Amino acid sequence: MSLLVQYGIIVSVWILSLMLILIIPRQKLRLAMVAFLFKQYMTCIFGHVVVELQLLAYPVREFADVSRTSFTYEYMAYPMTCALFNAYYPSHRSGWVQFGYYVLFTTVLTIVEVLLLQYTDLIRYVHWNWFWSWATIFLTFLMTRVFCVIYFGTMTRVETAKQKII
Repeated sequence: MSLLVQYGIIVSVWILSLMLILIIPRQKLRLAMVAFLFKQYMTCIFGHVVVELQLLAYPVREFADVSRTSFTYEYMAYPMTCALFNAYYPSHRSGWVQFGYYVLFTTVLTIVEVLLLQYTDLIRYVHWNWFWSWATIFLTFLMTRVFCVIYFGTMTRVETAKQKII
């Protein structure tokens, strides 16, 4: 696949990721922003570790002189997907529905990654496979959700305490 087409895919991912902001409900924007930033923090660490251990490679990437990771995936597409995940999380549904929600998002992201692996040079598995991607995506979604629940639970208690004082 030509380099121009691959950079076209990268630009398309940026456009799509930025457009996802428009479908986040206004009342969930704070939650989405916290999820987005926490996911960026985690992917910054995990992404660099995986690349430095030579488990994954990104042959075509932005900022090739600065970093070996995919800036688009690690800092925009993956965190934005997580923001959307948290904004629409079915917290008042059964545990099975919530688990299925995790599986759905994780599986879709893994399928997209495998398709990019097969048809582009945007990603290459060195000592990695689709299962490791699926497991790490699932785990980081879970960690982000737990962080948001704790963060906003704590924030709610602080705001309630402030209202009682006043």
